Amino acid sequence: MEPMSKVDTAWLRMEQATNLMMITGVIVLQEDVDYERLLQTVEQRFLAFRRFRQTAVDSPSGAHWRMDEDFDLRAHVRRIGLPGKADRAELESLVAELASSSLDKARPLWQFHLVENYVEGPALVCRIHHCIADGIALVQVFLSLTDDSPESRPCVAEPKQWSQRRAEESPVFQRLLEPARDGLDFVTHVGQRLLAEGQKIIDEPARAGRYAVEAAEILRELGHSLSLPDDPPTRLKGRLGVRKQVAWAKPLALEEVKAVGKALGCTVNDVLIAAVTGALRRYLISCGDAPSALQDIRATVPVNLRPLEHAPELGNHFGLVFLSLPLGSDNPLERLYRVNERMDELKASRQAAVTFGVLSVLGMGPSALQKPVLELLSGKATTVLTNVPGPQRPLWLAGSRLKEMMFWVPQNGKIGLGISILSYNGQVFFGVISDRRLVPDPGGIIQQFHPEFEKLLYLALMLPIRGRPHTSEAEFLIRQSEALGLGGFAS
Repeated sequence: MEPMSKVDTAWLRMEQATNLMMITGVIVLQEDVDYERLLQTVEQRFLAFRRFRQTAVDSPSGAHWRMDEDFDLRAHVRRIGLPGKADRAELESLVAELASSSLDKARPLWQFHLVENYVEGPALVCRIHHCIADGIALVQVFLSLTDDSPESRPCVAEPKQWSQRRAEESPVFQRLLEPARDGLDFVTHVGQRLLAEGQKIIDEPARAGRYAVEAAEILRELGHSLSLPDDPPTRLKGRLGVRKQVAWAKPLALEEVKAVGKALGCTVNDVLIAAVTGALRRYLISCGDAPSALQDIRATVPVNLRPLEHAPELGNHFGLVFLSLPLGSDNPLERLYRVNERMDELKASRQAAVTFGVLSVLGMGPSALQKPVLELLSGKATTVLTNVPGPQRPLWLAGSRLKEMMFWVPQNGKIGLGISILSYNGQVFFGVISDRRLVPDPGGIIQQFHPEFEKLLYLALMLPIRGRPHTSEAEFLIRQSEALGLGGFAS
């Protein structure tokens, strides 16, 4: 048996009937897929990671991984057909059903469903428990299943490429993640660290001063996170049910998003989050909420804490930050610049390291301790928002070209809404997963996403912006955007 890391243990124990801890994804393919070839690809590449042959076992003394001696690949890679028209609505219904159904805990916590009769091409629905790995790692692992051409045949993954490498053995990893590692040390191991280096502190008084400064910064971030008030009540928050609904939009052209970001002086991420915020605002207004009554809400945003080359190590190596979405702003440009400012503030903080440390502490303690802490933290946000960069080249799986990729991360505690953004091969995909009791039709949010992006595209073409403006210039441009005769354009 192999001990499970404390953070992975926290994600294992985080599961509840109202929020299953699965990452759910959909890949739409262009050509028919040979099932036997798919099985061979999964066996030789996916199962090269032994984690996918192991079951997760929890006990009062801690969680661990155990090899499944009765592993059956066909039980994990299944063929399935859609009823009726087998169109987008039917596929969304299937994905929602699977996202609402827990994985078999007696088996390794993952499963693929090959949908062979979807009208737009074969689709592969993937479910993997969050305790195995985070989204960044799983995207990289999934890429090991793919090829750069349809002629490539399954072969065993290169051991050197996918070998396990401990983070502490890599000086590159240490250098890139020093702030995050400092945060984790002070949250979970400060006592041991100080004892181990006690003599050094005596010999080098400056070292003790540096630790004191770091500790003060970490404690300040922790205090800030815990002192945040709960998010305001909206129809997006409330008592959760046990059924999920999913929807995803037709993709945007990544080059257009980059052009808007460059013209308006913001990042691609800022543009996409601003469009998401506008879509949420329009959805609430369409449901009858008064525009003047809308308040800003928070999203928990996962922040990767490791370089991509270490993603194949699996496990969870990310923290969470609380991003305030400017839902109360009725001007698209103002929303964009507020998102930009708030993202810059979060990038300069250690909030992600602190939450990673909190999850480590929760994984050390009993399950009973975890629920009240998660309830406390999840009450401070309304949605989970994640943006994962995928490969920007065409890929093939078992000889079939990938047309679309989409995934949804799980929500935790009292959060009932998840928003996912994924880029692949020059396109940006946007998806929503929701608690059916709160948001029975997430398509209502989806259909607002493209119009909100189009507003930013229009402003980028109409306004004389050259790079990110200063605050006074931004206020002037916002007034100028309103003077363009936007009227109902602002929302």
